[in-house]
Amino acid sequence: MKIRLQGCVFGCIFFLLFAITACNSPKPADFELRFNSADKKYLSGKELIVEVSSEYAEKISAVKLFLNEKLVATGTANSVKAKIEETKLGYIDLRVAVTVDGADISVSDRVEVVTDVTPKVYSYSILNTYPHDISSFTEGFEFFRDTLLEGTGLRGQSKLLKTDYKTGKILKSLTLDSQYFGEGITVINNQIFQLTWEEGKGFIYDANSWKLIKEFTYDKQIEGWGMTNDGSYIYHSDGTEKIWKMDPNTQKMIGYVNVYLGSEKIKQVNELEWVEGKIFGNVWQKDAIAIINPESGVVEGILDLSALRSKVKGGNPAPEVLNGIAYRKSTKTLFVTGKYWDKVFEIQVK
Repeated sequence: MKIRLQGCVFGCIFFLLFAITACNSPKPADFELRFNSADKKYLSGKELIVEVSSEYAEKISAVKLFLNEKLVATGTANSVKAKIEETKLGYIDLRVAVTVDGADISVSDRVEVVTDVTPKVYSYSILNTYPHDISSFTEGFEFFRDTLLEGTGLRGQSKLLKTDYKTGKILKSLTLDSQYFGEGITVINNQIFQLTWEEGKGFIYDANSWKLIKEFTYDKQIEGWGMTNDGSYIYHSDGTEKIWKMDPNTQKMIGYVNVYLGSEKIKQVNELEWVEGKIFGNVWQKDAIAIINPESGVVEGILDLSALRSKVKGGNPAPEVLNGIAYRKSTKTLFVTGKYWDKVFEIQVK
């Protein structure tokens, strides 16, 4: 009986010692990361300094800094520094691994790559004004063989249209099933692509016959908004600050950029148009066009078209937001319109 009691006592003492040791072992929550930029926003090329603050700071024997899980710097004190090499804008996952008494502990955070580019403000002149179907809830707008194609939205009203831009006459029309809310369109490889909003589905038609070639499902959990192409790839907006790059042959997303104006994300990028190596994008509820670098996401220019609203006649329903950009390569002019607008404006950007 005495031996059993002693065993119980020793067991209790061992448990208490183990518990005390475990409680004193450092945990990720015991470490705080402090940055040399209070808002954790950095320009590409700027130095990033991370200081590790902790009651265990004096016991830290090694520090490793990972950006997007790539080791970029090491240190032996409680701080580490590296240069931001990422040129695409947006968030970078950051992880600091510290070694304390032989144990490795990781603390995670993120920093944001922004731009200090001040966009150029462009002006324009109106060259021509053409009629536009006032019942069209415009979502996509693009020239193909010098004829305007238009995609319209709203469930039960979504269409693909071929239009004589000079007269506004609809030359051809294809109506989507009533369950679909039509969105952006683009023509590439002699095929017309058309997105839907929340349904996660797109359609591919033969550009000559308009025969449906294929239905495809988005390979990301995103919405369909605007669409354009550079001759090789499709660019697809999703209502956030992202513009996705899509392989037209597989319909797989192979990357994206985040759209930034200075240090702030520009969300709800909508209808898109490829113009001489740049992406021109409508921003939903803004009568303006952002001129975007497709490699970095930087807004390099702004085209304010708010004055056009006064030239559009009211109707029922009333004219809504500017949403329609078509670039006519032969004249190097833009054709712009909006949802329920009665006019299309041909403009020259200055």
